[in-house]
Formats: sequence, C-alpha cells, structure tokens
Amino acid sequence: MMIALLDQAVAHGVLRPLDVQFAGVVAAKDEPDILLAAACLSAEAGAGHVCLMLDQLQMGQLFAGRQPELAQAVWLAAGQPDIARWRQRLMACAAVGDGSGATPLVLQGQRLYLQRMWQSEGEVAVFISSDREHQVVDEAQLRAILDRLFGAATDEPDWQKIAAAVAATRRIAVISGGPGTGKTATVAKLLAALVQLDERARLRIQLAAPTGKAAARLTESLGSASRKLALTPTQQALFPTEAATLHRLLGVQPNSQRMRYHRGNPLHLDVLVVDEASMVDLPMMARLIAALPERARVIFLGDRDQLASVEAGAVLGDICRFAEQGYSEARVAELSRLTGCLLRGQQARAEAAVRDSLCLLRKSYRFDAKSGIGQLAQAVNVGDVARARAVIDGGFSDVAGYSLATTEEYQALLAVCVAGYRDYLKQVSAGADAATVLAAFGCFQVLCALRVGPFGVAGLNQRIESGLQHAGLIHRSLGRWYLGRPVMIGRNDSALGLYNGDIGIALRDGRGELRVHFLLPDGSVKSVQPSRLPTHETAYAMTVHKSQGSEFDHTLLVLPTHFLPLLTRELVYTAITRARTRLSLYAANGVLMKAICTPTQRRSGLAERLRREE
Repeated sequence: MMIALLDQAVAHGVLRPLDVQFAGVVAAKDEPDILLAAACLSAEAGAGHVCLMLDQLQMGQLFAGRQPELAQAVWLAAGQPDIARWRQRLMACAAVGDGSGATPLVLQGQRLYLQRMWQSEGEVAVFISSDREHQVVDEAQLRAILDRLFGAATDEPDWQKIAAAVAATRRIAVISGGPGTGKTATVAKLLAALVQLDERARLRIQLAAPTGKAAARLTESLGSASRKLALTPTQQALFPTEAATLHRLLGVQPNSQRMRYHRGNPLHLDVLVVDEASMVDLPMMARLIAALPERARVIFLGDRDQLASVEAGAVLGDICRFAEQGYSEARVAELSRLTGCLLRGQQARAEAAVRDSLCLLRKSYRFDAKSGIGQLAQAVNVGDVARARAVIDGGFSDVAGYSLATTEEYQALLAVCVAGYRDYLKQVSAGADAATVLAAFGCFQVLCALRVGPFGVAGLNQRIESGLQHAGLIHRSLGRWYLGRPVMIGRNDSALGLYNGDIGIALRDGRGELRVHFLLPDGSVKSVQPSRLPTHETAYAMTVHKSQGSEFDHTLLVLPTHFLPLLTRELVYTAITRARTRLSLYAANGVLMKAICTPTQRRSGLAERLRREE
C-alpha cells in the first residue's frame, strides 16, 4: 500500500524514483511509516538539506504542502503518527540509531539524518568548536605589524584589520564579506603578518577554492595584493603562487570517492586559505577538515549571503549565524589591544565559542553611493522589495531592468545576448591567443535560474547559438564543435586536471587542430582534444549556481515568467554580485519581488551542535 502511494508521489513529482528505491532498501514492506520517513529523508538530501525535521512528516507539511490529498493518504497509511509517535517508531526500527552504531539512519532530537550526513555534521561541529585556545603571539609585535599593514586606528572600526587580528590569534578563522569588502586584500596582509611574526618558521601556505575559476581568481587577486606589500624577498617567497581546487588539493582519485589526503595521510601545510567557502558542501568540508594537520591554521573566506552549496548543507551560513552575537568580553578587550579599534557594543552574552573566530567585513570599497549594483545588492540582501524596485527604476547607469512579457521582449533579450558575445568572437576571428580570448569571453555572461525551457540554460544556449550563427559570428557545421564554442565542464577529471565549473573555448592550435583551451589557476593555458573532455555543455548561458566564484563586467540575469520555489533571495543576490560594472535584469516584476522575499532555507543541525559544543 505505502509503496504504491510513494510511486504516485513520484508520478506527481514530489519524490524521485531514487527516494522510493532507497526507502525500499532500509525499510521492510510491512513498515509503512519507516518507508515514508526514509523516502522523505532521501528527498530532503536531494534538495540540499542535511536532515529531515520530524514535523515535516505531519500531514500539513508532507511534500511541502504540495499534493495535499496524496499527503493525507500517505499519512493515514503510515498510521497517523504525531511527532512523539514518530520518535518511538523510528527508534524501534533496526535501520535507525542514535549514532553510536552503524545504522543507515540516525535520529537526533527532532532531526532524522542519513548516517554519513550525521557523521559529517558532527565532525565539522567538533572541529569548528575545538578552537578555544588562543595562538601564542607577542601582542606588541602583532600590534606593530598590523599598524604597519593596515594603518593606525581611527574612530571607525577597521574591520579588515580586526579580521586579521582574529585570524592571527586563532587556529580557525572565518572571514565573511560581500563584494568589494576586501576579503583577499585582508588575507594578503594577514599572511604577511603571519610570515613576519616568525620568519624562522618558514610557513607552508596553501590556497584553495571549490572551482577552477575561483582558484584562478584567488591566485590572481592574492598575487596582485601581495606585490603591493612591503615584504622582503624571503617573505615574498613564502607566499603561494597558485591556488588549487579543493578536489586537486585533496587528491581526488579517478572514479572513486577516495582522497589521497585524509586523516591518516594529512596535507603538508601550515596555513590553508579556502576562498568562496559558501560553495563548500558539508561532506567536502568534513573531508577537508579530516585532511588538515593537527596544528595547521585554516582561514575560510566567503560571502555568507550567497547561494549555499549545490550539494547538501550551508556550512558557512550556519557558522556565520554566530557573528551577530558579537565577541566575548575577553575577546573584545584582546582585539581592541591588537588593533587600537574601539569595539563598542560587541560584547556578547554566553554563546557558542565559534563567535570569537568570526569577522564580518562590513564596508564595500567597490560600490560607492552612486552604484546601482551595490545598492540593489544591499536591498535584496535584507529583503527590501520597495528599495530594490526603486533602484531598478532609479535611472542608475549600471543597472537596468526589462520585462519578458512578450515575444518581442524575448527577441530583444536574444539580440542583447548576441551583442554581448560579439567582442570575444571577433577576437577569435582575428586569431587572438587563447588567454586573450578567454579574458574577452569573461566580460559578458548570461545567468539563468533554470536549466531547461526558453528561460533556462538549455533553451537560451540553443537560441543564442542560432543568433550568433545568423549574425555570422560563428559557423556551425554538422557537428557540435566549431571555432569559438565555449563549454563548461560538468564532472571532475583529475587525470586531465579539469574540474566541475571550468570553462574552455574551442580554438585552433599551432598546427591548425581544434582544441579546447582552459585558463589554469596559475595563469597558464592548457588545451585538450574535444573528444577527451569529460561531461560538458555549451556555456553562453549558465546557472547562477555555476557562476559562483566568477565575476563579469556585464552580467545579464534571466528569470522565468512564473515563480518557482528555487527563485530565492540568495539566488538573486548571488547573480547581482557577479556584476562588476553593469547588470541587466530580465524578469517579471512580480516574480523578481517574490524571489527577493523568499530566503533560502537549508535544514541542518550544525548551528545547534555548535552551540552544544560550548
């Protein structure tokens, strides 16, 4: 009976076939309640949640309120359990445990987990909360170094200087800030401070990021920032010259979940900087933590307000919740001594220990008061629809909004897309080198919320290609490959050194052979035969998720004409903040405003476990 009802849920799109198959593995056919709970847990994991809350198994919450008649039938078949009854039934099941044994499912309080997710969440919570002891530093020496690097204190708190002091006195630090707040510049000065604190240490410093594009940006920006610092040749030599992707750093094994570096074979480093940490999912964070040497420092950088990771969890966002609590009284005094900044109102009541390892960068140096992009990002971030609408309609030169209500407006969108890619394709026709073409391609990018349909990646890529062909900018033959075709890698291939999210462009090499050229994190270019590429797709349009870690001079965001649950505040904010100098929004007003009012919710127990670890 329950299996038949769950199959109906699949037919209605509220469950996946995988969810029902998983339920059938962990529960018997005569356990309808466990079958339902397991299927719903699997669906939650597929949607990026770490756990299933038991109140989601109540009739009004089942299937997120979709298909209410089916939800009622399923709940009745499960025996109409309330939350207390759910706990009793789950704990009586052999497939469910409290984490002390090897069971597929773990029940902790009101949260039901897959065993692997429960374990990963616990490992992250223990690691983050373990940093309770200060790193031993000479306060007078550190104060002098910070004053040289950041300047003397002023009346207003210098949050970059405070962030450096936080990280210099803790083994684990999290620095979060929006676009233009100077995260990379702060870390460059922080690393300079660490190097100068003990030049004899010969620190082994490693940079990493979740994607190849983010790693390349970190390499470029940190290298540029470090060259502006007054460092000796010996000190400058300690700065890393290349950032690695997390997969490459950990040594992902081909066709395997195993990593070369793990708890039994830790990484060879003293300091690790991880950029774009909002993109790091819970399992990857757990693997990274396991591979760290016992006494290594780790500094996580990111924007807590961006989209959470594609896979399960919102680790950076969960950790940064405690930043609003302020620092402990002792920490306020210490940071004031180290920076000269007066931290009024920062003292916190008893909260999680992690609060003393956090810092939010609050001032944007990229967007001034005349910047529509900056003002729009701020309005979206706080869910202020009136202000967002005012910015879009305010005549700012860097922000423009367009409707997509008619066929004519859709055709105008496609014309803008063709014009946006004209410059890089002219470079291709002129025979420019691969680095120049790749840089030119990065000046303009179409972003989508969806993957399919006329407003999604697949539909727009097809229509943009047709428009470029009609304009004579590309020349497609019978095959998929043509000169200038941009592609995005969809699956890691450590043997080739290509990773999910890497972008390449098809160009002729010196022998006239068509190869796909990729910009590597160290600034060099590698080329690969098209036939050797792992899973890939044309990249004139990409999802907002895939754009994280990238920036474009002109960003164009396309939203569907009807609201969907995946349209959230964080998605819109992330898309806006990909734009350096110009943003074009193609969206119905109602859809855009509802998205701004819809914050992302990722269910997990990480924040609660961090609080308990106090």
